Amino acid sequence: MAVVASAPGKVLMTGGYLVLERPNAGIVLSTNARFYAIVKPLFEEIRPDSWAWAWSDVKVTSPQMSREIAYKLSMKHLILQGVSRSDSRNPFVEHAVQYAVAAAFAKLGKSKKDSLEKLLLQGLDITILGSNDFYSYRNQIEARGLPLTPESLAALPPFSSITFNTEKDGENSKPEVAKTGLGSSAAMTAAVVAALLHYLGVVKLPSKDNGHERESNADLDVIHMIAQTAHCIAQGKIGSGFDVSSAVFGSQRYVRFSPDVLSTAQDTYSGKTLEDVIIDVLNSKWNHERTSFSLPPLMNLILGEPGAGGSSTVSMVGAVKKWQKSDPQKAQETWEKLSEANSSLEKQLNLLSELAEAHWDSYQWVIESCSNHNSEKWMDQSNDANKLEIIKVLLGSRDAMVEIRNHMQQMGRIAGVPIEPESQTQLLDETMKMEGVLLAGVPGAGGFDAVFAVTLGKSNEKISKAWSSLNVLALLVGEDPRGVCLESGDPRAQEITSAVYSVHIG
Repeated sequence: MAVVASAPGKVLMTGGYLVLERPNAGIVLSTNARFYAIVKPLFEEIRPDSWAWAWSDVKVTSPQMSREIAYKLSMKHLILQGVSRSDSRNPFVEHAVQYAVAAAFAKLGKSKKDSLEKLLLQGLDITILGSNDFYSYRNQIEARGLPLTPESLAALPPFSSITFNTEKDGENSKPEVAKTGLGSSAAMTAAVVAALLHYLGVVKLPSKDNGHERESNADLDVIHMIAQTAHCIAQGKIGSGFDVSSAVFGSQRYVRFSPDVLSTAQDTYSGKTLEDVIIDVLNSKWNHERTSFSLPPLMNLILGEPGAGGSSTVSMVGAVKKWQKSDPQKAQETWEKLSEANSSLEKQLNLLSELAEAHWDSYQWVIESCSNHNSEKWMDQSNDANKLEIIKVLLGSRDAMVEIRNHMQQMGRIAGVPIEPESQTQLLDETMKMEGVLLAGVPGAGGFDAVFAVTLGKSNEKISKAWSSLNVLALLVGEDPRGVCLESGDPRAQEITSAVYSVHIG
């Protein structure tokens, strides 16, 4: 019986750079762009040539990249070994498999060890699929002579093949996939860990339909700890972890865990078995903070791909850290101002959610009215006290976002990295002037990834058209507050695209 799990991509709306240090918070929105992991037995029965119960066969397939890799999993050491030499091995998937299997042995105990080993000796057949929104398809759309619109994206087959950009570096050429910055490695890692832990009987995943009922689910904590560890070790550094946390739990306000939580996992020469390392990880005091968060009612997330090819978050973070060390006083001042602006935006958005609950009719009227005007005309819409209060909070949210952008621009200039490059600044300024746009910015660490905007009511279609005229491709992706969940079947059979329900091709 196959298990299909999915985990969402993310947009870090506030907290870029700051979220790397406790106790700074970031607001991260999970999206309806999802990674899927399908796990099923490789063989119907245990093969007689299973190497005296010493090895399990593992096959990992990525249809979008036309890749299939065969492994042997040591039942003693729980380490994967590639059967054939391959340059396309994925460290995130490999660590996810190893750590999830180690967690199964650690959690299920000796009484269930035989049944776990028998399940593993049937082999693991793992298929990985990512929604189109994780990758850039601009080149394919332009090559077909199609307009840069969401309709053109929606016309692509679900889980389309991914084009590699081959860049020459002397005699070596390294294939590179153009991405949109939605956190594909974190979503993929979380999906693989979740699917394996469910398949091996360690956790019970929430179904797609009751995915919101997750706050007290201890199983999700196990998935989070294992996925977080696998992701950090695979990327060779302990990041803030907001991307993995949102992939598991969904939209949230996030404060990172202390890096020393993973000190045991980092020490590869400790002499401990992988199972012992995972036991330490599961017993560590994970001190991250997570509070539910989602956009206020009648507001939408929209992302636009400007076609600049994305940015390296690692190198940009490195440059900012270097600046922090070279000018700690100036860095601290900028840090504090940015933190205040982030907190202000968070408060304004939470207040809008409260006002929606307290004065729904007025709130609904304001959002609909303001969606048809740019922000300069919002205050002219009504003299009613309740409505004016809501409009003032909307404008306060815009002011906070402008502050955030100013400090991010300043930080980029001083650190010498394009956190909000000039081309992105022009695009965001134009976007902020459009009818029905509450705010716009560069997500996360910034750079040339897709920009985001938060819009009012049914403004997305207008903004998509306006962006298209600026040579910006509006993606199909939107906010979906759900985290990891169990799917009812193979997504290819369901013809899922990340937001096809909102796009109608005429």
